[in-house]
Amino acid sequence: MKHCNLCPNACNAARTASAGVCGVKDEIKIAKYYLHPFEEPVLSGENGSGTIFFSGCSLRCSFCQNYEVSRAERGREISVTDLAEIMKELEGRGAHNINLVTPTHYAHRIAEALEIYRPHIPVVWNTHGYETEETLKLIAPYVDVYLTDVKYCSPKTAKRYCGRENYFAYASRAAEIMCEKPLVFEKGMMVSGTIVRHLVLPQNVDDTLKILDWFAPLKDKAYLSLMSQYTPFGKIDALPELQRKITKREYKKALDYALSLGIENIFVQEMKSSGEEYIPVWDD
Repeated sequence: MKHCNLCPNACNAARTASAGVCGVKDEIKIAKYYLHPFEEPVLSGENGSGTIFFSGCSLRCSFCQNYEVSRAERGREISVTDLAEIMKELEGRGAHNINLVTPTHYAHRIAEALEIYRPHIPVVWNTHGYETEETLKLIAPYVDVYLTDVKYCSPKTAKRYCGRENYFAYASRAAEIMCEKPLVFEKGMMVSGTIVRHLVLPQNVDDTLKILDWFAPLKDKAYLSLMSQYTPFGKIDALPELQRKITKREYKKALDYALSLGIENIFVQEMKSSGEEYIPVWDD
């Protein structure tokens, strides 16, 4: 790719020669693939979600629990054909779906791989939410389930944690587009539709409540995953408020507010879901 504009950074990088803002060149780089047991129950099921972690990231939040991978410090390069074979392998191992984690900066390559091999199980686009409408149009023919973050509402908060004041403008619009995907379940598993994830951050519950206000009109079109699993990680020395886990009180305030808005399609987490034991051990 000579002029990359796959994400809202629009860095225009010639990724055939050098890395973009995402930290990676054009060749696919992955850190791990396996049957993931800890996604939402409608995705992991009994067998696990066939999850592929891509190296690099176009958002690069300071507290990322996958910090080494998002900064492209870990991973190995593979071809488009290799990616197609990995998807086929995961399907053969009984995966309920193919779960593409942080895929945006490889959208064009992933589309090529899915032209080589189209799985007979749902394809999940597992994204930070910082997406353009153009990239969503590119991958729409291949994606069955969207698993998208909406991390921050306030431009000030977004700038502090990921350096992008315009995060919510892009992430909210992307999620609204994704929520047009019909909700379909088979044998208790989501085979079509959208899950909007939000991670409650310490001392940031007011921002969470604003996101819940935004989500409320979409509550019959998608599921909300309200996450309590924040674990202090990454480069947060200059962010003292992020140097602890969230409290039961913070999570309860967020959950109670979600329920007061009539949000019934919701996944919740126990407080014990946070901890480094839930962070994958990388292959490369």
